[in-house]
Amino acid sequence: MRTVAENSSVTEFILEGLTNQQELQIPLFFLFLGFYMVTVVGNLSLITLIGLNSHLCTPMYFFLYNLSFIDFCYSTVITPKMLMSFVSTKNIISYAGCMTQLFFFLFFVVSESFILSVMAYDHYVTICNPLVYTATMSPQVCLPILLGVYVMGFAKAMAHRACMGRLTFCANNLVDHFMCDILPLHERSYTSTYVNKPVVFVVVGIDIGVPTATIFLSYALILSSILHISSTEGRSKAFSTCSSHIIAVSLFFGSRAFMYLKPSSLLPMNLGKVSSLFYTIVVPMLNPLIYSLRNKDVKIALKKTLSKKSFS
Repeated sequence: MRTVAENSSVTEFILEGLTNQQELQIPLFFLFLGFYMVTVVGNLSLITLIGLNSHLCTPMYFFLYNLSFIDFCYSTVITPKMLMSFVSTKNIISYAGCMTQLFFFLFFVVSESFILSVMAYDHYVTICNPLVYTATMSPQVCLPILLGVYVMGFAKAMAHRACMGRLTFCANNLVDHFMCDILPLHERSYTSTYVNKPVVFVVVGIDIGVPTATIFLSYALILSSILHISSTEGRSKAFSTCSSHIIAVSLFFGSRAFMYLKPSSLLPMNLGKVSSLFYTIVVPMLNPLIYSLRNKDVKIALKKTLSKKSFS
């Protein structure tokens, strides 16, 4: 028995996909299939590498482990269904499936926002207060922090899902997007979204604003500390510790803010698709590359793991 939207006869949606140009469907299918394979292999490899190497069992890599897990999960929530739009005449998703995809997408994307801010705080403690790092970032501290990250993700996803449940969707169930996202679904609502839009702006503002403020404050203090380091080698090492994280943060928060914090009237849906594409498909693919290619510890761990495997 199919689940029906509250106060609505809509039982399914049709996802329009990324483009209607037929000549681009197959090339785009293979392009994004390649992106997804790199995302899966990259993130699962990083998870395995951190799990197998004892010298990577530090708070920084504990949070990186969870970042890779989140990237893998929310890319998997979105990409396989998007790939269907390139090879099928109609990419149909049930109402229940659409709401499920929306919930898990929001859960993982909000969790990523907060875990990136926690990683910035970890870098701050590493550089500015190294003598108390072990006590400040002990397992007794890190585990509750991680739990808080996932609780925030769950709470924000539930808030958006509850607001979506009050909407009645019109008979025209064609969603102009490659996934079930908040703003495209608002376009298909028969009832007013006067409550939903302020909630989106406030909740997403918190999801982006609080982590961004934490990150900026952490890096302001880090920069102040780095400027007081006398040796060039010490400064270079400190900058190297933070550079990968700064790149990941800029890509993720920049594309999210562009998508959600501008009025929909000023953001054509095609640009919204590109922005969504960037932080749902491209960023999860790039993160393991950024953190592995620019990280000496990960490179060393990879060489040791490969040498052990070839020796055995």
